[in-house]
Amino acid sequence: MVETERRTTRQRRAVEAILGECEDFLSAQELHMRLRQQGDTIGLATVYRTLGTMAQDERVDMLRSEDGEARYRLCETDDHHHHLVCRECGHTVEIEGPAVESWADEVATEHGFTDVTHTLEVFGLCSGCA
Repeated sequence: MVETERRTTRQRRAVEAILGECEDFLSAQELHMRLRQQGDTIGLATVYRTLGTMAQDERVDMLRSEDGEARYRLCETDDHHHHLVCRECGHTVEIEGPAVESWADEVATEHGFTDVTHTLEVFGLCSGCA
């Protein structure tokens, strides 16, 4: 989590409430549609902006689906983690990857990089869809 939290706005509370109701990732458009269905007048651009700041603040996980669409969900943990994602139904599991962490650090050092970050999504079929 970042050290400086942004102020909590009505829009941010509304986005967090919708994300809190969902276990799987939502696109900004899906989230916006749910907000509108509940009578909220929040604009789509505000949803995108709010999700962007929440991702920067490490309050939401963001992953890109295989088709490149950004999808969001509230973080289940404050620790760095990766995702195992079902290509069929979208079910997502947070996973740790110590070997990935070591590899990323080694490659960065080898090439003279510092302050390196990374994300990793592994796609497959969950047991229900297989």
